[in-house]
Amino acid sequence: MSPHLTILGIETSCDETAASVVSRNVEGRGEILGEVVLSQLEEHSAYGGVVPEIAARAHVEALDSLISEALLRAGKSLEDIDAIAATSGPGLIGGLIVGLMTGKAIARATGKPLYAVNHLEGHALTARLTDGLSFPYLMLLVSGGHTQLVLVRGVDDYERWGTTIDDALGEAFDKTAKLLGLPYPGGPAVERMAKAGNPERFTFPRPLVGEARLDFSFSGLKTAVRQAAQSIEPVTEQDIADICASFQRAVSRTMKDRIGRGLERFRALYPDSEAPALVVAGGVAANAELRSTLQALCDKNRFRFVAPPLALCTDNASMIAWAGLERMAAGFAPDDLAVAPRSRWPLDREAATLLGSGKRGAKA
Repeated sequence: MSPHLTILGIETSCDETAASVVSRNVEGRGEILGEVVLSQLEEHSAYGGVVPEIAARAHVEALDSLISEALLRAGKSLEDIDAIAATSGPGLIGGLIVGLMTGKAIARATGKPLYAVNHLEGHALTARLTDGLSFPYLMLLVSGGHTQLVLVRGVDDYERWGTTIDDALGEAFDKTAKLLGLPYPGGPAVERMAKAGNPERFTFPRPLVGEARLDFSFSGLKTAVRQAAQSIEPVTEQDIADICASFQRAVSRTMKDRIGRGLERFRALYPDSEAPALVVAGGVAANAELRSTLQALCDKNRFRFVAPPLALCTDNASMIAWAGLERMAAGFAPDDLAVAPRSRWPLDREAATLLGSGKRGAKA
């Protein structure tokens, strides 16, 4: 049985600067003792997306004070911390450098071990913090940079069943919003407009629906949205609402097919599983129609649908701290202080690259 452990987590992979103190008791249950997340939304909204240089500078300016605030909220000092966990990838390299170097400095100054955490593993393990899930389970990761269906067999043991072959789902939402003149971030803007729209007005493609493979594609859907908008220019506010509603409906129906096939595959692989679960994580998990679709799909297939609180679905340091705790409890050795950040770092190291291979590895 693992001892009671407390860890400081640091997250700077994109446009949120975050710090958190999380504990894990001897039974394996976790508790968030103190957390802080600082969004950079205002800094990037004028550009319609995240500007890496602006993000990195904002991390530098805020991170030290956020770490102090997280420790204060937790009622802990650095002497009370058993280890440091910092996101080491994937993400924007400038931000990763800031967070990882800060973690290294604290580890060196205090003599505490350092765990360089895969940001995606943080998402994959969050449901064990919030809901106490047991392995194995399925995870759907839907964010601005990733759309993946992953079998989670254990800590550091993942099998990617599906990934995007072009745009991530969050990216498709952002680009759809931008071409319709809606503000950044695109996901919430499209969802707001869709509430007043007619989802049956436009028939948009549902990419890969019906195919046995479990991959995703959203580039063609995004193109169809642009063509629809151009065909009725100048568009009215109602036109935009109808396009958003139709786009969102196409997304939900596409995901229903893709994930439904994944649930069937899981059942075939683990026929004796008494409580199979589908976990959804990432910023797009906040979309109400997508959540409703996945909940109904899981109910129909007798799966447990697990969606951590929205604050823990988006980028946060609590998931990084928890992933570090899971690695400690599982007996993984801490990382050397020479560990380097990685802009690309797939969970499944054996999966074939489908999108964007480079010197730092596969994007997906």
